[in-house]
Amino acid sequence: MRGFKTLLLASIAASPFTATAVAAQEQGDADTEVTEGEVIIVTARRQSERLQDVPASVSVLTADALQKTGADSADDFAQLTPGVTIVTGTAEAGDTQINIRGINGARDAESSVALVVDGILKTNTAQLNQPQGTLQQVEILKGPQGALYGRNAAAGAIVLQTLKPGDVFEGAVQASYANENTFEATAHVAGPIAENLGFVLSGYYRTTDGFYRNTFLDAKVVDDQEVWTVDGRLVADLGENTELDVKARYSQLRGASINFNASFHLPNFAAVNPAFYEDVNRHEFNYYSNIRPTNEQDSFDISAKVEHRFGGDLVLTAWALYSDIAQSLMADGTSADFARYIAAADPAGATAVNSCFASTASLTGFPVNQPGFIGQIPVPFIFAPANGSTFGAYSPSTCDGTQLQTRDQRDISAEIRLASDSGGPLNWQLGVYYLNIDRETGVSLGADTGAGVLPTLYNGPNSSNPTSLLLNDSFKTDVYAAFGSIDYAVTPEFDIGLALRYDIEDRSTASLVPTATDPFTGGPINPGQAFGTLSPKDATFKQLQPKVSLSYRPMPNLNLYANWGIGFKSGGFNNQGSAAIIDQNFNQFIGSNVTIEDQYRKETSSAFEVGLKGSTAGGRLTFDLAGYYTEIDDMQFFEFFVGPFGLLRVVSNIDKVKVKGFEANIGAEIVDGWMLYSALNVTDSEIEANSSRPDTVGNKSPYTADWTLNIGTEIDTPLTDTIDLILRADYRLTGPTWFHSVQDQERPTLFSGLLPISALGLPAFVGNARYDVAQRDTFGVLNVRAGLEFGDFSAAVFANNVLDEEYLNEVIPAIEFGGSFISPGAQRLVGVELGYRF
Repeated sequence: MRGFKTLLLASIAASPFTATAVAAQEQGDADTEVTEGEVIIVTARRQSERLQDVPASVSVLTADALQKTGADSADDFAQLTPGVTIVTGTAEAGDTQINIRGINGARDAESSVALVVDGILKTNTAQLNQPQGTLQQVEILKGPQGALYGRNAAAGAIVLQTLKPGDVFEGAVQASYANENTFEATAHVAGPIAENLGFVLSGYYRTTDGFYRNTFLDAKVVDDQEVWTVDGRLVADLGENTELDVKARYSQLRGASINFNASFHLPNFAAVNPAFYEDVNRHEFNYYSNIRPTNEQDSFDISAKVEHRFGGDLVLTAWALYSDIAQSLMADGTSADFARYIAAADPAGATAVNSCFASTASLTGFPVNQPGFIGQIPVPFIFAPANGSTFGAYSPSTCDGTQLQTRDQRDISAEIRLASDSGGPLNWQLGVYYLNIDRETGVSLGADTGAGVLPTLYNGPNSSNPTSLLLNDSFKTDVYAAFGSIDYAVTPEFDIGLALRYDIEDRSTASLVPTATDPFTGGPINPGQAFGTLSPKDATFKQLQPKVSLSYRPMPNLNLYANWGIGFKSGGFNNQGSAAIIDQNFNQFIGSNVTIEDQYRKETSSAFEVGLKGSTAGGRLTFDLAGYYTEIDDMQFFEFFVGPFGLLRVVSNIDKVKVKGFEANIGAEIVDGWMLYSALNVTDSEIEANSSRPDTVGNKSPYTADWTLNIGTEIDTPLTDTIDLILRADYRLTGPTWFHSVQDQERPTLFSGLLPISALGLPAFVGNARYDVAQRDTFGVLNVRAGLEFGDFSAAVFANNVLDEEYLNEVIPAIEFGGSFISPGAQRLVGVELGYRF
């Protein structure tokens, strides 16, 4: 039987709560070795130390734990961590929002969670859920980490360490196959090339048909995906005290996008059809788009890091990173019910109109998602109640047009840091950081003439895909920062730490939309141009980010700690003209009382945490308890608007949000080789001020689950002298979640303005929406694995979501539209896995 301490630590590290180690440990190079003997070593304070000694909540997955859980992405890490939830891949692969303790990363803004790989900060949000090489350890830090880890770490940081080459040649290959033609494979080789020079080369490949079928196209093109990645690393000793670490990676993804259905929340329409007032959790997902949705992402980055030791007591670290990610999606549109592509202003538009009529004529009676129906003419029911049509988003007709969205970003960043490495009671570091971001985004809506989607943002009126709306802007950012920290052990039992960082972000934007006319409305191609010239804008955002931590260890296996820090996310710009579009179409037309600005404000947060962690019963019982309180000013929040102008994505600010909560994590080894663990997080949040939507005061922080509960078990025991049995089960419950600041409330919609002037002549209130049915219900996901290890070989069977729980990945309410865009979670995936290590 293996030593129970080794098993215990591996099991705790694999569990969804802060692992604890009690043995003494000298500090070392975290890049060289992340675990030494029976002790887990982390870099939560940018220095190597025992996890037990860190005065903060840190969840850790070691290489052994990653293997036993099958975790390899941010989605997997979040599932195993209390108080952390994630939305990823619902619109496109690079679209990831991680919520930690009530702070969420707003879509189209910067992330709230820093991604640090081998000591280098990656700055593109699209990298959060990409494979990052051969993982050796994952640390998830909660609370503001900007003072230590830099930009966009207001909610926390994900710190990854990958394999470094050693003195001997080694490698591994692993492959799995599961239902839905899901195939995944990884492989790596590593070792010396010459004296003082080593390499790591790894690859990743995954393909799947996805869970859902497009009924109209009769093909599984809803959530299919193919991705491959190649990572390379060279590490050279340039003398006794200098090391050069060069890494490069390329990744390509091809698949589907916009995995959404529409769900309506119009209670007064329910008398005609109950489906008009639908609980999002009861929706039956069906896909009828006449356009195959696509998502393309090409990612390349290269970095170099130099570390030089001066006499053993000082270490100079300098690194530089270049990153280039281009991504786009093409999909069906959302605007059919507002008749955008039915009335034409010129002959070019008539082509789209004729196509629209022809497409609905052949589809009359086609069973689209309720409450939709296709009548004899493609006119919304409010104008033609006898024989009109009602289209949800992404219909089988051409009447809803097409959409193309692009995001291209190039980053250049560098950091220089000088740190002590004496192993004594005083540790310190000083450094400077620079980042340049060059980003271009575009949203293009076009008419569907039956010829598909052209991959260009602007297409003329006589083209096969004439553009009717174009939002296209360039964004440039320069970031300058200086930082430092000091940690001092006042006594062997008590230490104090202070970290400080000052950021300056210069940001500018310019519209790239040409002077052109929408062939369907006769207005400008960017509706915002109707209110004046879109001129370049610039702004500077500054913030000081302090962090203070205290740690008291009255005995070797107990740590009482407290910390406080400031988090920061830079402000920025929406597509120019957004404020005027919202004001005209919603405030002036239906009195929606929503305020959107072309420039959104910076977000700051003040977070306080107290906790204790340790072990007892000879190390068989571990515990980690923490309470936290956070005030967020100007929380950045993503809003989605749909109307007669098309669609609009913007970032707004919620003036003040307060969050408080606690976490309790307990792990126990029942007998040698059998581990049980549990982790509970409860988060209570409240919007205290919101000038963007004043009537949402008192509601909860969007995207924040009320609670999460993780329970699990692991058995690792030998069957023979050469064969080990490994059994693993993880069950995660995620509590109720609102996805918008508007929650259990009634709001006017565009139907409230259209009904009084329609053929029905109904009063405005009939078109109001009520969003009490837009909250995601509690759901639970059970993952299980069973495997054998025999020598260098391994074999396992696994089942993700083994109970086939139906749940929602994301709900995006479009408040003034009268409904939500909802995306389903993953279904059951059962497969086999084989591995070989040499």
